[in-house]
Amino acid sequence: MNPPDSAPGPDTPECLDATAQAALRAEFPLLENCVYLNNNSTGAVPRGAEHVLTGYWETLRGWRDDVWHDWHVGLDRYADSVAALIGAPPGSVVTDANLSTLLARVASCFDYRAPRDRVVTTDLEYPTVPFIFNAFRRYGARLHVVGSGGPRFDEDALDARIDERTLLVCVPHASFSSGATIDLPRLVRRAHDVGALVVVDAFQTVGVVPLDVTALGVDVVLGGAHKWLCGVATAFLYVRPDLATRLEPAATGWQAGDRALTFQPSTGWAADARRFAGGTPFPLTSLVSQVGLDLLAGVGAAAIRRHSLACTSRVIQRATAAGIGVVSPVEPHRRGGVVCLDVADGEAVKRRLLARDMVCSWRGYLRVGPHVYNTLEEIDAFMDALEEELDR
Repeated sequence: MNPPDSAPGPDTPECLDATAQAALRAEFPLLENCVYLNNNSTGAVPRGAEHVLTGYWETLRGWRDDVWHDWHVGLDRYADSVAALIGAPPGSVVTDANLSTLLARVASCFDYRAPRDRVVTTDLEYPTVPFIFNAFRRYGARLHVVGSGGPRFDEDALDARIDERTLLVCVPHASFSSGATIDLPRLVRRAHDVGALVVVDAFQTVGVVPLDVTALGVDVVLGGAHKWLCGVATAFLYVRPDLATRLEPAATGWQAGDRALTFQPSTGWAADARRFAGGTPFPLTSLVSQVGLDLLAGVGAAAIRRHSLACTSRVIQRATAAGIGVVSPVEPHRRGGVVCLDVADGEAVKRRLLARDMVCSWRGYLRVGPHVYNTLEEIDAFMDALEEELDR
């Protein structure tokens, strides 16, 4: 054990204790059948989800209306668990089916009239963001997409584009296409200096890269369960509490009202993040996703990050030694949880690896996304298989 003054920081590569990791791995049946390095696309789901699914079926089989009380408790518990993970206060997170729904709801809060009508994003963002804000052009929004010229964010160009005409700056914490992370403190300072709000798409980082929204002072954060949070089909929205009380979404539903759960007509908005809720929720996905989130919380964000960096560093070391192009940043503090590799005929290579029970993904590059339950031995086995396929 390291003495207190030399304890590893969150960006210091260090594998999880072998005993703790073995216990964690035992919770994920998927790992018994393959080397699973596709967590940046879809994370493994723990076996405890089966108990939740069975319980949900038992509820449906013997339906009672009063079960909604417990379901709402479960929904709130999951939202507050996400809040705790990202350093937000209770009541500041709401969930819904997907990030697109929640982002459109946030976008509907604003009046896109000149002179402050710009929405600034980057070409390293997932296609959801430009698609949604292009739809808001009919209300006056003017979308500005800053090019990167490569796999990293052009932060100087972003700074230059953000000015007094900017209403929103919507960027990913890490790019899905390269794994590069953005300098959030710098971005938040620049945006706030000119009176703009910052919306962060953290789908590619929450659960593998620590994020403290309160310390950052970020305005809005969105993410979801089915990647690094080891859940399914649910997304979350955090809005800075003092900002939330000033926003009124036009895209809304009855659960956003101040009297929603009394089943009486609401006279105003809910006082907390619930004002960004929609209609009748679907509780199952949050209940299932709670299982994976609890397991990750038991490990801790800093330990997960250190283990992730140890695994991605091994991928980079092996790829470099084999002459495979590494697209992702090699500096630990500038990469998320995925390493993107530039290989010829990559989609076909991905399929051949899958036939060998080696699971990764392809999005223009071969994406290798280990999580806290993956081992260095699995990384080596995967890289051995990749080198063999490339030598065919």
